[in-house]
Amino acid sequence: MLMTPPPESVSRRERPAKPALSRDGIVATAMAVLRAEGLERVTMRRLAKELDTGPMSLYVYVRDIQELHAAVLDELLAEVDLTPVAASGDWRDRLWTVLLSYIDVLAAQPILAKLALVVRLSGPRYLALVDGVLGLLLAGGVEPARAAWAVDLLLQFATTTATEQGTRWAESRTGADQEELVQAVRTADATRYPHIAAVRESLLSGHGARWRWGYDVLLSGTVAVPVPEQNPLETTNE
Repeated sequence: MLMTPPPESVSRRERPAKPALSRDGIVATAMAVLRAEGLERVTMRRLAKELDTGPMSLYVYVRDIQELHAAVLDELLAEVDLTPVAASGDWRDRLWTVLLSYIDVLAAQPILAKLALVVRLSGPRYLALVDGVLGLLLAGGVEPARAAWAVDLLLQFATTTATEQGTRWAESRTGADQEELVQAVRTADATRYPHIAAVRESLLSGHGARWRWGYDVLLSGTVAVPVPEQNPLETTNE
C-alpha cells in the first residue's frame, strides 16, 4: 500500500513577507474595496482581512472608521478637476466648472457626500480644492475676507447639491417621487395654498439651471455684502 507523504512544512523565513502596515496602505485598500463593492463594505474587519492582519492593528494608523471614511473622501477629491484654476477665461465660469466637477465626484458616492456635510475635512486634496476656489475668488477681485468666508458657502452649496442629487440617483423610486411632487404642486388647492398656486409652474421649472442660479446668487451676495467686524476675542472653533 502506497503511503501519501506528509506535506512539507514551509519555514516562516521562506514565506513572502507581508508589506508593512501604513496609513497610506490602509486608505489605498479602502479605496479598492469602495470602488469594487461600495462604502458599506469598507469596515475595519474587511480591511484587516484584505491586509492579512487583525482589526485592532489598524487602529494604530486610523483612529476610527469615521477618520478612515474622511481619508477615503479626501482621496476621492483627487478626481476633482482643478485645471480651470490656472486656465484663462471668465473667473466665474472657471469657478463654476470646478464646483460642478466637485458635485459630480461626490454625487457618485452619496454616502460620502453626506459624510462631507458633517465632517471637517483637512486632507491635502481638500486643501487643494479650498486653495483653488479661494484663488479664483481672489482673481475675480473679491475682497480677501469675503473670499475666505465665501469658500465655506460655495462648498456647502455644492456638497448639499451633490448629496441631494446622488441620493436621488441611488433611490429606485426617484421617478415616482418626482412625479408625486409634481402632481402635488399642480393640484394644490389655491384657497389653502394661494402662494403655491400663484407660482406653481415656476416651482417646478429650472432643473439643472437652478444650480447655476444658486451659485450666481451666492457670488453676487459675496461681492455685495461686507464681512462684519469681528471681535478679536472670537475664535473659529465653533
